Amino acid sequence: MPEISPRSRPPYIPTDTVTPARHITHEHFKPRDTIVVIKGVAGGELYGDQMTVVTPSWHTPTDEDGWRLRNPDGGQHTYITAHPRYLVHTPRRCADCTIYLRALEDLLLPPLTGDQQIDCGWYSLTALDQLVHVDDTRNNK
Repeated sequence: MPEISPRSRPPYIPTDTVTPARHITHEHFKPRDTIVVIKGVAGGELYGDQMTVVTPSWHTPTDEDGWRLRNPDGGQHTYITAHPRYLVHTPRRCADCTIYLRALEDLLLPPLTGDQQIDCGWYSLTALDQLVHVDDTRNNK
């Protein structure tokens, strides 16, 4: 996942102010849960990477409890670690995840219309396969 710095971000892509402010506990997710990490908009809807929660794992970029995730498509990054605030339950909709999705829709859908797929560049992977949000990167450097 390439990282887009705020200076190189096209002006039509909003900065994600929702995810860094999300207060969700580690216990909200359980092993075998199917989740998605929202990356952007495609065809007027939110899209992201769907994965399965595997086991608790320390999220080094935030120094907090995280989850080891498995990408069912495999590849170079079959297993990554992410902070719980990056994750959304799917297909099971829970109240906390629904509120989070609605907030992201309010932020993203009005300015990003059309059929194109837009990756907002909010996430990157560290050398240790730790998924990190750009605001978490800024706060820890």
